[in-house]
Amino acid sequence: MAGTDAEVLVIGGGLAGIVTALELLRAGKRVALVDRDTPERFGGLALWAFGGMALVGTPLQAKMKIPDTPERALADWLRFGELAGDDRWPQAWARHYVEHSRAGVYDWLAKEGIRFMPAVNWVERGMNGDGNRLPRYHIVWGTSRFMTLRLIEALRAAGSGGRLRLLHRHRVTRLDHRGGRLAGALAVDEDSGHELPLAADAVVLAMGGINGGHEETRRNWPRDRPMPQTMLNGAHPYADGRLHRAAAAELGARLTHSGEMWNYAAGFPHPFPHFAGHGLSTIPCKSALWLNHRGQRIGPQPLVTGFDTHWLCQQVAAQEKPWTWHLLNWRIAAREFAISGAEHNPRIRDRQFPAFLKETLLGNHRLVRQMQSQSPHFLVADTLAELAAKMNALTCSQDVSATQLQATADAFDANFAHGSKLENDDQIRRILHARQWGPDRLRTCKPAPLQKKGAGPFIAIHMQLITRKSLGGLQTDLASRVLGGNGQPIAGLYGVGEAAGFGGGGASGKRSLEGTFLPGCILTAQAAARHIVHGT
Repeated sequence: MAGTDAEVLVIGGGLAGIVTALELLRAGKRVALVDRDTPERFGGLALWAFGGMALVGTPLQAKMKIPDTPERALADWLRFGELAGDDRWPQAWARHYVEHSRAGVYDWLAKEGIRFMPAVNWVERGMNGDGNRLPRYHIVWGTSRFMTLRLIEALRAAGSGGRLRLLHRHRVTRLDHRGGRLAGALAVDEDSGHELPLAADAVVLAMGGINGGHEETRRNWPRDRPMPQTMLNGAHPYADGRLHRAAAAELGARLTHSGEMWNYAAGFPHPFPHFAGHGLSTIPCKSALWLNHRGQRIGPQPLVTGFDTHWLCQQVAAQEKPWTWHLLNWRIAAREFAISGAEHNPRIRDRQFPAFLKETLLGNHRLVRQMQSQSPHFLVADTLAELAAKMNALTCSQDVSATQLQATADAFDANFAHGSKLENDDQIRRILHARQWGPDRLRTCKPAPLQKKGAGPFIAIHMQLITRKSLGGLQTDLASRVLGGNGQPIAGLYGVGEAAGFGGGGASGKRSLEGTFLPGCILTAQAAARHIVHGT
């Protein structure tokens, strides 16, 4: 590639940027890809993500006799996300997603040698069955890390012969606009401070979301929703929104749904943080009791994961103090406790199926012991009184009395005193409903008293809300072209992945069906590359 010129400049080295560049290279284009991070972190959050994907009408669904269709999925999507009827482009992208996730994601990844685990999980069912009415959550075998590394290999192969220029540790500071269209950008070497002009016929914005820092998160937080005093960061710290604002201020791009975000209700600090405020997002145990800072069960509707993450986040954010507790025992933790992401799922990440199967059937005691050893927020004690003392020591308070914690456990355990016919607790009902689906049954304990003999020791996990993804972004059409204030495309400018709210500037609305983000990156990237190459 001569000089710094390219036919297409891709800004951002996450999944959306990688897929865009890969598709362009395979179509014969010369590409420059600018990534602010270091070479070993090339891939962004996708390198660390778990790899769950909401897919519609797949062979795996058919094998499990799940009668899914794009029409069913779209109805669930629009209802659960509460998309406004006049929100044209988010609605269009929602439809595009459900109609093309099979061919554009499932089949496309299969051609790249990427497979899914042999079960479809059922997440985000909705508090009243208004979410996913069917299981759609497919998990990449090898996690998102394996997928990302495989696609990076394909990218390098497609870019051989000098058609790909990778610029790591470079930050784009300005978009160049000449003669009514994008002409490239100006980048700065983060290590040397040297400026580098990059000329291109088209520019693809793939720099991620707008909530990588809490200052920006708080600025965008909806005024009608509770916001906790403190939060953890599960987003990418470089997703600072600067290029979003530059595109809006300098080029007239439309930035929509900035206040919508996909956070998680149960995170705790990473024992070995990669950046300031870095948190781990747990997959909360369904059988754990979710308590406030005093050790009282949050209610009257108990908090149970797997039904409505958006609702859970609002309940946690509304608490008097910015943390909650999960109260459980070792029996529950070994079967149900999990941490989202590739880092803490080595059996899946490294594709060790026998070891994965053993931990699924016999319990993941390895992970529980690991967190007991590494995290001060993961407390273990033989008695509830001892546990209450440890909880207070961690928070430097006397918020949790041993008497209160005992009363909380006793009140729940009373459900089991006279047999299953007299159980009357909504958490138990939701657990029993979840266990009707085979994959959930494997990872969810049969309801039993918290103080069941032999189930100890007791565990308390100190949890906080953790930020994750922006649901809003630059408004784009179905060709991933960034739209201006007049609703018309800005010539030569494209937005993909989280930068575009995973399509249309907010395809998910207020809630995701979960697992719509990685496929959203792939589908928006394919659309941008297709239009750049073919004009359609």
